[in-house]
Amino acid sequence: MKRPSVSLQAKARKIKLLLLDVDGVLTDGGIYLDDRGVETKRFDVRDGQGITLLHRAGIRTGLITGRSSDVVRHRARELGVEIVYQGVGDKARVYEEIKRSTCLEDNQIAYAGDDIGDLPVLRRAGLAITVRESWLAKNDVDYMTQAAGGHGAVREIADLLLRATGAWKRLAAEALRR
Repeated sequence: MKRPSVSLQAKARKIKLLLLDVDGVLTDGGIYLDDRGVETKRFDVRDGQGITLLHRAGIRTGLITGRSSDVVRHRARELGVEIVYQGVGDKARVYEEIKRSTCLEDNQIAYAGDDIGDLPVLRRAGLAITVRESWLAKNDVDYMTQAAGGHGAVREIADLLLRATGAWKRLAAEALRR
């Protein structure tokens, strides 16, 4: 990851909650259906590790997705993601609900999305993020990942937040003491 700008670091330093779209951000956007219609998705273990590190640093995480899937519910539970909204048609309304329930301000929330339905939330969030192969333009967001969605993009976002808040050094020191 190249060194983030001073203004990006300043925004990232304030983040207390990272909200993610699922398909195309936490996954590569592929949906696998077996012959019985059971849906599966591919998740990158590095992204899961990034979410775990954010939790250890005191940064909460949540998912807002337009689709509903048992596999997303399972993965969220496995990673300790407490905020999960599936089958969402109006992501901006859900974002405002999350903001109220967490008592956070826009500048304390980062959102990562990859398509036009994410724009209303990206415009509100204090730190707007998209993935490399997004349908969005660089000027729609504060940060575009170098990694592709479902292939380490969330880990890259986590590292950005951890380094900006200073938590990276503490977590690395803890790992070295083990």
